[in-house]
Amino acid sequence: MLLLVHGYAEHSGRYEELAAWFADRGSAVHAFDHQGHGRSTGTRCHVGEFDDFLDDLQLVLDRVRREHPSCPVTLVGHSMGGLITAAFLIDRLPAVAGAVLSAPALVLGPGVSRSRILVSKALRWIAPRFAVGSGVDPDALSRDPAVVRGYLEDPLVFRTMTASLAAALLEAIPETAARSAEVRVPLLVLHGEDDTLCRAHGSQAFFAGIDVPGSDIRLYPKLRHEIFNEPEREQVYRDLLDWLEREGA
Repeated sequence: MLLLVHGYAEHSGRYEELAAWFADRGSAVHAFDHQGHGRSTGTRCHVGEFDDFLDDLQLVLDRVRREHPSCPVTLVGHSMGGLITAAFLIDRLPAVAGAVLSAPALVLGPGVSRSRILVSKALRWIAPRFAVGSGVDPDALSRDPAVVRGYLEDPLVFRTMTASLAAALLEAIPETAARSAEVRVPLLVLHGEDDTLCRAHGSQAFFAGIDVPGSDIRLYPKLRHEIFNEPEREQVYRDLLDWLEREGA
């Protein structure tokens, strides 16, 4: 059984194709929208503290376990969701079968400048809900024009974040990236080598600290940030399925 943890500014509905593919092959798939995202309540793209995301994930995981008490759960986190998933594994030590990090936000691309970091950290305390630009280039998501067009036209996708969310992410990234040795469950890391939003070498460095049998990393030449939405996505799905079957998840 999979529990999907989506990325910044998007929502769980963008994973319908992935969910349907795995459901057709016998997997139960659950997903949810982070607070301030998609159809969840709260100020858009805002969080008070990064740990709020971990609390929410724990609540959803507990609910999924109640609905499927005999099924092992594998977390699948993309981008910001990958960062949340990694931090959750480290800080909460959940009893899950394993986890998958897709293009996790462990090293950000050049769109995040030092000045933006300083401004976000300053505004967090005086105007936490002040909206700042995300720096996300939609063309960096996928080489599939339909995916980019769908992202731009999606009314549940937002292109800004609050100063509080920006500061929370910028603090969580280095703290989480430095603690991969504390992961205690099998981990699969997936990343496109042409990802300019969250750099692949961040995934490589994180994986280098993993010492759990069954863990693996796959890098995909030419693929951009959203590997589950690239033209080659079915191969990525199959690689994920093969790993899940090997691990018995």
